[in-house]
Amino acid sequence: MPTLGLLLDNRSVFSVHTRQTVLEVARHMSALNVGAILVIDDGALKGLFSERDLMTRVVVAGRGLDSTRVGEVMTQDLAVADEHCSSEEAMALMRRAGCRHLPVLNGGDVVGLVSMRDLMNLELEEKAEEITHMRSYIQSAC
Repeated sequence: MPTLGLLLDNRSVFSVHTRQTVLEVARHMSALNVGAILVIDDGALKGLFSERDLMTRVVVAGRGLDSTRVGEVMTQDLAVADEHCSSEEAMALMRRAGCRHLPVLNGGDVVGLVSMRDLMNLELEEKAEEITHMRSYIQSAC
């Protein structure tokens, strides 16, 4: 079972600052084609801003995109995982926390962000590999 650190190997850490406007952050997320982004100030994880935050805390609340700072509307109470956590443990943590994005830390340092989709794709790859091995075994046994 691979660890989150291995899953994140060679991935960039995308982040924004609490002082940026929601409009700036939304444009940045769109350019990166991501649905959530880490909010980091002075090297410390402050929160996470997602499409859901944009919809529920900005659009539905009637707040201005260009006048609202992301630090005012980001999710702050985050579930986080250590980079040595297995993908299976991370999925269980996300289910318990009811979240779809999980910041990954090494000590106190942010090393990345995994999504439920990342973990599900990894699990699908592992299952496909298991099926291939099982088919080979069955064919060699016949």
